Formats: sequence, C-alpha cells, structure tokens
Amino acid sequence: MEIGNVSEINEVKAALAALQQRGLVLEWSLPYENLLTRLTAAIFYVSLDEEGPEEVWKTLQQFPRFACLQNETRQLSALPWRVEFNTGFSL
Repeated sequence: MEIGNVSEINEVKAALAALQQRGLVLEWSLPYENLLTRLTAAIFYVSLDEEGPEEVWKTLQQFPRFACLQNETRQLSALPWRVEFNTGFSL
C-alpha cells in the first residue's frame, strides 16, 4: 500500500464520482487525502441533491463501517455531510 493511494479509499471515491455523475452527489471532498493509509482514517464530506440522500447512503453502505453525520463543525469542509468508515473500529 502506498500513502495516499489506498484501494479501499479509491473504491469509495469511484462510488462518489458515479453518484455525482448521476446528480445525486453535488460535491464531495476528502481532506488530507495524500496522507491517508486506510479507509478507517478517511473523512469524506459531501453535498447531496435533496432527492438523493437515501440512494447515496444505500450505495455507501456497501463499504464496511459506514456512518454519515451532519457536518456541524465545518472545520475541514463547508459541505453539509460527513461520511466515515470507522464505526466500531479501534486501533
């Protein structure tokens, strides 16, 4: 595995890009992408079409430990949703 080039993260990015092409995801970001070594450390931020959240969450549930939260702090991104894949994960 190469830092910043993690297959699991690339799979999530591809899923988000496909959802974006369909208009369900309006925008997404992955801060500090070049420093990540595992999916459980990644925090994605997304902006969704009003009609698409259920399908977006259903698509992302295929990845282990999926969780979505409202991005209340807006420190790393102004996008309204925070998507993580670390539910129940511990080092």
